[in-house]
Amino acid sequence: MKNLIKIFLTAEEIEQLIYHITQIENILRGKLAVLSRKERSHYGSVKEKNKLLIDKAYQYHQSSPSISSKEVDWEEFKRDYEMRSFIESFLLRIGSLVYSLESTKMLHDYDNYRDALTDYAYTQYKISSGESGFDQKAAEMKQFFSRTGKSNENNNR
Repeated sequence: MKNLIKIFLTAEEIEQLIYHITQIENILRGKLAVLSRKERSHYGSVKEKNKLLIDKAYQYHQSSPSISSKEVDWEEFKRDYEMRSFIESFLLRIGSLVYSLESTKMLHDYDNYRDALTDYAYTQYKISSGESGFDQKAAEMKQFFSRTGKSNENNNR
């Protein structure tokens, strides 16, 4: 299995991606919360059952506002509700892209790793056949291989 992936972005596509992600970052700058680990633990995540409670409260307010609590700022509730829905959908899209990017990167990494092993084997071959000029390269590359006798392929990925 050599060269598992042959998908490459053009320089123009990379430039466009960088431009557009920068635009997204600029739009979101100052509009996103960054919680500490402790804060994330404190606020937690609203579970599915609680999301249903939120939906039901909102539905009742929309259909029968007279029986909704006057202590709730329903305009703020609506803005939170709509923003949360947008962010969830945006996260799903971004998450899908992240997963695909990670998978693609893994294949490129694997191709590079296998080629680097081939190059190291070539270097060893050249040394064993008495070729000069390969000793320093071999010495520098040797540091990446364990001496325990375990499989290098699994340990070094």
